[in-house]
Amino acid sequence: MRKKVAMRRADREIRDSSEMIDILKRGDVCHIALVDGTEPYLVTLNYGFSWHSHRPTLYFHCADAGRKMEILRKNPRACFSVDTDHVVVRGVKACNWGMKYRSVVGYGDIQIVEDAAEREEGLRLLMEQYSHSQDCVFESKILASTKVLKLEADEITGKKKT
Repeated sequence: MRKKVAMRRADREIRDSSEMIDILKRGDVCHIALVDGTEPYLVTLNYGFSWHSHRPTLYFHCADAGRKMEILRKNPRACFSVDTDHVVVRGVKACNWGMKYRSVVGYGDIQIVEDAAEREEGLRLLMEQYSHSQDCVFESKILASTKVLKLEADEITGKKKT
C-alpha cells in the first residue's frame, strides 16, 4: 500500500461520492499507469464501472497479448485517472492561462476476470458507459474470447478547478 499524501490544494479536493460518480459517468477514457520493472507505462482504455462502499470497480476489455498484459501478469498494481469538463481559461498574459476540469485518481490491483457472469457484467457496464443503454446482448463466442479486466479501487480521490 502506498503512503497517503494530503492534497496540496485541499480547497479543490472532491470528497463527495456522488460527484466522483458523475465524473466517472461523464468521462470518455480512463488512463491506467502501470510499472514495467523500473519504467512507467501508460495506457488509455475504454471503461465501465460500478460503485460500491464508496469506491468504484472499473472494467476494461482487451486482447490477451501485448505489453499491458505482460506487465499485469508480473505486477497488477495500477493507478487510474479519469477527467472531464475541460475549459481553457484565457489570460491576459501567457502565465495567466489555466484550465477548468474535474478528475478522479485512484489506485488498485487489476485482475483478469475469469467468471463468465462477471465478464458479461463488466462488458455490459462498459457498453452502458458509451451507449447509455442496458439492453446489450452478447454472443457466447464473443463472451468466451474477450479478455475482461477489473480494477477494484482501494483508494480514490477527486479534484476540481471551477
